[in-house]
Amino acid sequence: MKEIHHWIDGKEVKGTSGRFADVYNPATGEVQAKLALATKAELDAAVDSAAKAQIAWGSTNPQKRARVMMKFVDLLNRDMDKLAEALSSEHGKTFPDAKGDVQRGLEVIEFCIGAPHLLKGEYTDSAGTGIDMYSMRQPLGVVAGITPFNFPAMIPLWKMGPALAAGNAMILKPSERDPSVPMMLAKLLQEAGLPNGILQVVNGDKESVDAILDSPVIQAVGFVGSTPIAQYIYERAAATGKRAQCFGGAKNHMIIMPDADLDQAADALVGAGYGAAGERCMAISVAVPVGEKTADALIEKLVPRIEKLKVGPWTAGDDVDYGPVVTKAAKENIHRLVQSGVDQGAELVVDGRDFSLQGYEDGFFVGPHLFDRVTPDMDIYKTEIFGPVLSTIRAGNYEEAIGLAMNHEYGNGTAIFTRDGDAARDFANRINIGMVGINVPIPVPLAYHTFGGWKKSGFGDLNQHGPDAFRFYTRTKTVTARWPSGIKEGGEFNFKAMD
Repeated sequence: MKEIHHWIDGKEVKGTSGRFADVYNPATGEVQAKLALATKAELDAAVDSAAKAQIAWGSTNPQKRARVMMKFVDLLNRDMDKLAEALSSEHGKTFPDAKGDVQRGLEVIEFCIGAPHLLKGEYTDSAGTGIDMYSMRQPLGVVAGITPFNFPAMIPLWKMGPALAAGNAMILKPSERDPSVPMMLAKLLQEAGLPNGILQVVNGDKESVDAILDSPVIQAVGFVGSTPIAQYIYERAAATGKRAQCFGGAKNHMIIMPDADLDQAADALVGAGYGAAGERCMAISVAVPVGEKTADALIEKLVPRIEKLKVGPWTAGDDVDYGPVVTKAAKENIHRLVQSGVDQGAELVVDGRDFSLQGYEDGFFVGPHLFDRVTPDMDIYKTEIFGPVLSTIRAGNYEEAIGLAMNHEYGNGTAIFTRDGDAARDFANRINIGMVGINVPIPVPLAYHTFGGWKKSGFGDLNQHGPDAFRFYTRTKTVTARWPSGIKEGGEFNFKAMD
């Protein structure tokens, strides 16, 4: 049985705790590896090592750090298929989806090549008589990233790229469910020229997370996961004076106006609702058609599209629309919530509970589900299901539709499909949600913009990637300098004045 340990000081290091977690193949349900779980002492040792290495790295000029990022981009492109295969085998997502996972992370690394420009400060000449004023952006020191299972390449790259390019050392604690890709990324960074000790990958569970939060050396922590854990980490980090950016759950609404192109909207809902088995924080999980006529027509278009979805293992290639969910527990939770929807009176239009795949009966596959006539009091509406389940909640008018999204506790992403520019503009201006799509179902910003949700979807003042990431991973120092003049009247220079 394969064992996965830690990456410390530029090499694989065996764990000493004796504790291991199972890493599954979600398509078969079989354990394919054992993951070593670190102790607090192991985490603290990695932090101490990172702190020593960071001193020289933080003093390295930004252009040299950017060159490491440039080489890293080349290596990510070179090993794209290898990374995607490892990702699919542990997460379960299709091979094209896994390549997309790597690609969206790679784009942030490309953005980080601009670190020399992004780290420039401000300068004021002659702020006062003989006084100049300027600011510098300096690294924090040692920072930490705690990343989720659903994007085992993209989110670690989103965290490590800006942090390292800004001159920090990072402790990465990836998900226990699919840990191979983060270890592969660490090796590629070493090949790209990153000094040993600047990126440490410490695999673990809550014990490691708490050790990160308790460490007096770690200055900042970035997290992506569920809202309860995001809030826990944010509060614990704040209590110990750490910076924190913590992103949690989502319940993303897509409003379909009566004037929308319903074929376009239906295609968008199927891709955004069922892609990656719904295990995306930006998945559309709630469709909000405005008016009964719009709702009836939308359901009529959705049903045949959903019934044609192909579910299978990533090894089936392009023939598969989505794969299994990540664990048996996730599958059971999805089925429990689907049953609650039925029990609470929602209409289950497409029922995927009996889905079974020949030859993969023990895999964690979940068939697609479509609910209609969902109401705001139902568990399937209030809860992030994180599975291939789309709920339809009918709105009588535009104000009711926008109110549903605005009143929900989550505020990660949302979308509106309409031909009406006034409605789209009003929606974008009024909605209290962090990322907005207009005729775009999954409005994930590109790497040079910022990614982050509002309300209980995000905790912290600064978001992921884009310029915000460099602001988060640096602190500003402002210098006011006065130089006594050595120039006499008539222009002669007085060297004695400079003694």
